[in-house]
Amino acid sequence: MATTTIDSTTTSLEGRRTQKRAVNWRGIWGKVIATTVALILLFLFLVPLAYMVLTSLKSMDQMTEPGAPIYPAVPETWTDPETEKVYPVYIVPMENGRTEDLALVKKGRKQSEFIDPKDPAAGPIQWEGSWRALDRPWEWSPTWQNYVDAWTQINFGRLFLNTVAIAAIGIVGTLLSCIVVAYGFSRFRFPGRNALFTLLIATIFLPSAVTIVPTFAFFNLIGWVGTWLPLTVPHFFANAYNVFLLRQYFMTIPMEIDEAAAMDGASPLRILMSIIVPMSTPVIVAVALFHLVFAWNDFFAPLIYLSTKPDLQPIAVGLSRFNGIYGTNPPLIQAAALMASLLPIILFFMSQRVFMQGVVVTGVEK
Repeated sequence: MATTTIDSTTTSLEGRRTQKRAVNWRGIWGKVIATTVALILLFLFLVPLAYMVLTSLKSMDQMTEPGAPIYPAVPETWTDPETEKVYPVYIVPMENGRTEDLALVKKGRKQSEFIDPKDPAAGPIQWEGSWRALDRPWEWSPTWQNYVDAWTQINFGRLFLNTVAIAAIGIVGTLLSCIVVAYGFSRFRFPGRNALFTLLIATIFLPSAVTIVPTFAFFNLIGWVGTWLPLTVPHFFANAYNVFLLRQYFMTIPMEIDEAAAMDGASPLRILMSIIVPMSTPVIVAVALFHLVFAWNDFFAPLIYLSTKPDLQPIAVGLSRFNGIYGTNPPLIQAAALMASLLPIILFFMSQRVFMQGVVVTGVEK
């Protein structure tokens, strides 16, 4: 009986170990598959950005050169030290089965002469075949001048400062107004609170095209057209999307903290400034980044309000005008577009952890 009991216990332990190994292998394969899928998606997401960077460093000659690689490069050449004449270099197959990079010094229909750039003293090399069928070797040659030309031709510094100023003023107005409104909806009980909040959220579904004409007519009537005021002042009156994000985050903060502060004599404004705002840094950063991206990409509003004031226009309008002038020069356009998107990309990666935390926590129900 004792032997039977020991055998059954041993069998049971071995079965559990086998199951644990199977579970571990399933977990490892699951992680491998998830990581592979994530890397593939990341690659597909970064392909357009990589193409933009590589194109911005190309020259127009490379863009029109047949067989040019995707990276910025120029065909290799060799300069004769005696005559200072430049000869093209080709990849020439040799009799031993290898290939050599040789400079074509004399073209022929069936036979051509080449010089080895590594050993020009060895003299010309006769090669049988059509030189037109040979491939050219390419060497890395980025054209940094594209960025200089884009900066000067578009007056990029002025457009950049205009965009930063408009975005900064709008961020201040958005945070001040939206924080106050969200604090009221999340912390105070008053008649019609839910109805007002529902009405506020409903404005998200209002198409912007419906309000373009009356809004423009109003701003034109009070003399704001041609200034930054239509692009900045409305943000001091809150908007539904940011109020919703802030309210959801504020509701995750326990009310007991407010009650304890009130018992110590803190006013609602003091509670907001000393407790709610410091504890809501992630969502505040998220709202600020959302508005920065909105202001940076806003094209239509600056176009209709600043069409007669090129010195006040932001990057989005300036790039559109630049594309119309240099539409036949893709490297120059890509260089200007990359410079325009550099600041939002840097700010996003710098505050990515806080930004993601603010977006995730706002989805928690309270």
